[in-house]
Amino acid sequence: SSCDDVSAESSTEFPDRLSLMEVRLHAQEDEITLLKSSLADALRKLRLHDQQIPLLKQVSPWRMHYQKASHSLMKPRSSSTPSSPPQSEPFRNNRAKAARTARAHALKPQHPPRQSIKMFIRGRPITMYIPSNILNYEELRMDLPSQKLDLDWVYGYRGRDCRANLYLLPSGEAVYFIACVVVLYHISNQTQRHYQKHTDCVRCLAIHPDKVRVASGQTAGVDKDGKPLQPFVHIWDSKTLVTLQQIGLGTFERGVGALAFSSSDAGTFLCVIDDSNEHMLSVWDWNKNIKHVEVKSTNEAVLGVDFSPTDTNNIISCGKSHVYFWTLSACTLTKKQGIFGKYKKPKFVLCFVFSLTGDVLTGDSEGNILTWGKSAADTKTLGKGAKGKQNIMKQTRAHEGSVFTMCILQGGAILSGGGKDRKVIRWSADLAPERECEIPEKFGAVRTIADVDGEELLVGTTRNAILRGTFSDGFVGHVDEMWGLATHPTQNIFLTCGNDRQVCVWNAEDHKLDWCTTLEESGLCADFSPNGGVVSVGLSTGRWVVLDLQTKEVVSDLTDGNEQLSVMRYSPDGSFLAVGSHDNFIYIYNVTEGGRRYTRFGKCTGHSSFITHLDWSKDGKYIMSNSGDYEILYWDVASGCKLLRNRFESKDREWASYTCVLGFHVMGVWLEGSDGTDINALCRSHSESMVAVADDFCKVHLFQYPCPKPKAPSYKYEGHGSHVTNVRFTHNDSHLLSMGGKDTCILQWRVKGAGTGDHSKEHLASSSSVCSSSSSPVNGT
Repeated sequence: SSCDDVSAESSTEFPDRLSLMEVRLHAQEDEITLLKSSLADALRKLRLHDQQIPLLKQVSPWRMHYQKASHSLMKPRSSSTPSSPPQSEPFRNNRAKAARTARAHALKPQHPPRQSIKMFIRGRPITMYIPSNILNYEELRMDLPSQKLDLDWVYGYRGRDCRANLYLLPSGEAVYFIACVVVLYHISNQTQRHYQKHTDCVRCLAIHPDKVRVASGQTAGVDKDGKPLQPFVHIWDSKTLVTLQQIGLGTFERGVGALAFSSSDAGTFLCVIDDSNEHMLSVWDWNKNIKHVEVKSTNEAVLGVDFSPTDTNNIISCGKSHVYFWTLSACTLTKKQGIFGKYKKPKFVLCFVFSLTGDVLTGDSEGNILTWGKSAADTKTLGKGAKGKQNIMKQTRAHEGSVFTMCILQGGAILSGGGKDRKVIRWSADLAPERECEIPEKFGAVRTIADVDGEELLVGTTRNAILRGTFSDGFVGHVDEMWGLATHPTQNIFLTCGNDRQVCVWNAEDHKLDWCTTLEESGLCADFSPNGGVVSVGLSTGRWVVLDLQTKEVVSDLTDGNEQLSVMRYSPDGSFLAVGSHDNFIYIYNVTEGGRRYTRFGKCTGHSSFITHLDWSKDGKYIMSNSGDYEILYWDVASGCKLLRNRFESKDREWASYTCVLGFHVMGVWLEGSDGTDINALCRSHSESMVAVADDFCKVHLFQYPCPKPKAPSYKYEGHGSHVTNVRFTHNDSHLLSMGGKDTCILQWRVKGAGTGDHSKEHLASSSSVCSSSSSPVNGT
């Protein structure tokens, strides 16, 4: 039940005094970091000034020009110059005026083209030097990129903390959600479609009795200024993806936790329970967008709600320490609490279904299935007009640990899914066990079982996997915040890693997981070697490992410092590896034996805060780096990792990659008044025509490259439900990968437009996060 403690309590979280103190502490730490960086910057400028005193004493070029001009004007006219003919007085005055004007122009110093521009982050000026090939910075035009993005594939499924989130449609599509996207995955065709009209994380789904229309509810979320956004429910057509109705905007608080369509009246009504403190329960005529009734439900977490299949006036809800039986009459709702009596009251009632005989079966955190039936009213005790109450008729021991989900099959048989024991058990209609199977431990517990369509069965797990068949095949999605993302130099594969300690290698063409391994610590950054044979992964402890892509084995294991690593980057020819750390240093290694042997070459020392991003020059001799206090520094690696004091000298250098978030060529990606943490990552395309940006507000942006002027226009793309932590283009720029943090979601975008190698017309075979198995389904084993 520990899983349910977390998932239930997460729906009622709100800022408390401790979180406010943490915010203040982080703000103070930021200020201290800025003060340290300002001091270091000042000391660096003093040293630079001392070195340049001899140069300052020399005559500047414009002063030389001024002296030459003055000398020529004061030079007496040569005696050989012919004298001018006599002229009238007005003509002489005009000529004198013209001479004075010419003299004034000659005396005016000739300024060179603008050489630098400043941008400000949190009040700190950052100087950007303008490359020589830009003759007039002011006349530069910032246009939208000629390319655009289309959502191509969604990797992942939100089973970790959500219920009733996986259904099978008659169309052959499985419908589920992750982040802000509802995915429709066709199991046989192995294709995906996406409903993308939500503005924040989707939390629940309900399928209309016609098996075509779908209701999806979302959490509230916040905008970029931290102001809360209102949650709502969308009802939409699963065939056309057209939104039919939006309900509840301005009514629901915090988010929508549970949904259900009525079934006995052809799905006229929709029941919604929100995530407010009182978990308000409302019933809507959704087609007319009319709210018929709204009442307070409970202060405890609510995990499920549904209408009776035979009577729209009867509704059941369940959650922490309760099961409620609601009666709708004359636009009022009355509830009766389920009484456990002689049976142990569970901490959570996690799920329920209606049997074909009209009884209610509940699954709880004690591992029991309880059968609730109506008993006659005791008129002596309850008084006249009593209608009876729900009593427990039977208790069935079902699972070790929690009963997470139940599903009624067409013939009346029941499937139940367990937490601790990870079992799926088939029961007869009278709850006699018939057969069972167990989910492999790596996939986690059974979260939900999809409705059966013929012989097909889908199971969603708590480790964000979707399985079918006998569960001999499948994959474990990421279950915690992700940061590390790298794309292969020659193939359509990419690697992800994060706080769940998993390193996953994905195939972007087949849309499937190639392989996955678990490390001892969190993986935070990664990079493929240019030969594509190995990949280096930086961990949270200063340790880093190199994995062989074929054998999946660790071929090198080293440690630099004892703080987390934030960036790994190979030089263009693969002879060096740069490792950026939170200890403010960049460690440089010689790479030999095809990326299997590493020897320390040097260390770049000079940053006054932790390293955030770095790139190599095209000739592999220099590095550009950014740090947590918004510094841009340049390093001469070939000459012994020397800090280049004069940053002006690096203005024309060409870079093999561009992932630094601060630099002249990407200055326009920053909004006015930005916090230095608003942009988490960026990546220039290999064609050097566009740059993708991952921001803190759930957005992916696409700019033209270069974009060195403020307020550069961009295309904005939604889909992630939390801060976007990283973006990378595939080797041929056909796709962009973006990675969410808390939403554990990877989005694959198809790049469409001029000069991008548009693959939109190609048929790419796909096998998804929903992995298939040719084995027989559960209910046939």
